Amino acid sequence: MTPTTTAPSTASVGHPPGLYVLFFTEMWERFSYYGMRAILLAFLIDNVSGGMGLSVAEGAAIYGIYTSSVYLLSLPGGWIADNVLGQRKSIFLGGIVIMIGHIVLAVPGGTSLFYIGLLIVSLGTGLLKPNISTLVGELYPEGGARKDAAFSIFYMGINLGSLLGITIVGYLGQKVGWHYGFGAAAVGMGLGIITFRLAGQKYLSHLGNVPEAVVATTAKSTSNNGPILAFLAVMVVVLGALQLTGVIDLTTAQGLAKGMGTIISMIALGYFLFILLAGGLDTVEKKRVSVLFIFFLGAALYWAGNEQQGSSLQIFADRYTDLVFFGWQIPSSWFQNLNPAFILLFSPVLASLWIFLANRKINYPVPAKFATSLLLVGLAYVIMVIAAKIALTGTRTSPLFLTGTYLFFTLGELFLSPVGLSAFSKLAPKRYTSQLMGLWFVGSSLGNLVAGLFAGGFDEKNVSQMPVLFQNVALVLLGGGALLLLFVRPLKRWMGGIE
Repeated sequence: MTPTTTAPSTASVGHPPGLYVLFFTEMWERFSYYGMRAILLAFLIDNVSGGMGLSVAEGAAIYGIYTSSVYLLSLPGGWIADNVLGQRKSIFLGGIVIMIGHIVLAVPGGTSLFYIGLLIVSLGTGLLKPNISTLVGELYPEGGARKDAAFSIFYMGINLGSLLGITIVGYLGQKVGWHYGFGAAAVGMGLGIITFRLAGQKYLSHLGNVPEAVVATTAKSTSNNGPILAFLAVMVVVLGALQLTGVIDLTTAQGLAKGMGTIISMIALGYFLFILLAGGLDTVEKKRVSVLFIFFLGAALYWAGNEQQGSSLQIFADRYTDLVFFGWQIPSSWFQNLNPAFILLFSPVLASLWIFLANRKINYPVPAKFATSLLLVGLAYVIMVIAAKIALTGTRTSPLFLTGTYLFFTLGELFLSPVGLSAFSKLAPKRYTSQLMGLWFVGSSLGNLVAGLFAGGFDEKNVSQMPVLFQNVALVLLGGGALLLLFVRPLKRWMGGIE
């Protein structure tokens, strides 16, 4: 997003109908994902109302493995689209797989079946998620402010789906029955598939049908296969060596969650290096991909804070927050609704701010927006430090603390997420667009994993550590934001005039 971004309320004029096909498809997919995610950890650790009854540490580890896998699989999902299926087929097939996964989760068939359902949802989301964002960019080959405005509209669809999903799935899961919630997520994805299939045939038929590898020359396409296979082989050998030497342990949930941090970091770093060194890029493209790597690191740090909505902050809402509202106890998962609700409220405000600054010739470059997002989320955790200290007295805290925290989360997200989607769409070399969009989501994967591991420290035995835990998160985020501010100018130069 650039300072010239048009407010979503006015930017919709002149946008192609295909944008709204993607808007509603993504809305229903996010309904299914965020709705299910809102109740996942609560289901895993529930031992009263038909949940799995796991410990907080084990449940949080599984939560982190799942949410990180969803985004990690965006990388092979992007590769499949670029080289085999194309974006449109990948989105449609991914949606079907997601729906099947949620149907499996809705069947009360035991632990093994539940984990199979999580795996199926992860595979489908990895295939759909990077490619639908890529198609949004493909609708605007000219780039510019109109493209940024399109991503702002698209991002509102994401959060509308999140708001509806958390409300409906959260209520059904916590108040009626866990598996009714999982079933509702399947219905939501089914509506997304119908939307994409029927409307996409008419308004998107000219996009995403042919993989970029087919568009490229045969020589270039063939030359890329060897390095890819070599990259995968090296990853397998290194991971095998780490497992055999005991550096990582992939045989338990908590060990796998911790090991996945190493796996995700290796894959992301290795893939960026592969594209830079063996991707056939010119000097300008290499600089832009290097900038995207810095944005990836900033996004991973941001999402490590933001994605604790479904893990540590969900536990805090459930156990340490006053949930009685006018005599009725609200589902604790509903606090997660504050984030998408605030996004829908403040998206036009932030878009108007960019216009205000642009009209006064005030430049607010993308790296500065990333830094601002980290600082805002750091301030959110300062609020949680205060709330945690109150919780230690045995008093349930006011919901205003979580409300304030989610407000800062939202503002930080609006400075980073739609900005990042647009930046990756603009800066990525054409033949790697979906793959690099997948790497953008791998940043979220790493953040989700850290969030899940962090929640493992919220065991009843470690309650006294809550303020320190939140304080550490605040310091890391504030420090990361300050460091990124120092590199705004060189990063802007390496972007080569693209904003």
